[in-house]
Amino acid sequence: MTDPHQQLQDALDSLDAAFAPRAELPVAVGGCTYCYSEADLEALAGPLHEIQEDLISHVSIQTPDHWEDFPGLYRKLTPRIVRLLIADELIHNMVASRFLAAGWRDWTTPERAALDNVWHTWWRSFLHTHPSTGNVTDVLETLAVTAGTLAPWLTTWARTRTETADLHLSDALDWWLFEGKLADLHLGCYDEVHATPELLPWLLSLEDGRIGAAQLMEVERISYS
Repeated sequence: MTDPHQQLQDALDSLDAAFAPRAELPVAVGGCTYCYSEADLEALAGPLHEIQEDLISHVSIQTPDHWEDFPGLYRKLTPRIVRLLIADELIHNMVASRFLAAGWRDWTTPERAALDNVWHTWWRSFLHTHPSTGNVTDVLETLAVTAGTLAPWLTTWARTRTETADLHLSDALDWWLFEGKLADLHLGCYDEVHATPELLPWLLSLEDGRIGAAQLMEVERISYS
């Protein structure tokens, strides 16, 4: 069986292929000329592989009202944005919210399937390595916001009974329990997902030993308060 990291590379290659017909076609790009030069707009209108990485990064978090056709532009840039996101070079919660604004769930079936496959293979790959590139809470936030739920990601985490997955769980709890965030945790740049109702029962359902005694005591305190 192919290892999770190779599966992720294969999924990214499939993402490139799914978006290739759109990515390499020149398109008209109208945007904010205060934030972007004419040269920037021309570059964004051209082939995807020729666009500079710093320009992709800037556009990835820009608000939709900067563009005449934000969904079309974000859709074109998706393969490059996703690779930067996985490399931990973008702001996760903002990019997740932008994918929602771009309406990714309404894209063509091959595009949606390829992107969904990347999300799942990224998560499996991430859980199998500790430390990983990026922070587990950022990755989970991206996945939960784009999917609209934590359920599939938590299911995978529960089924991944490895030391690395449990180390990520401890890291996540350190963040969620800091200053009581877990009691009312929202995910996404605009708080699109209320995480607490899904997280608390899931945490309490995990097998004994997967959560340290001190962290489990705090989870129980929040859950039953």
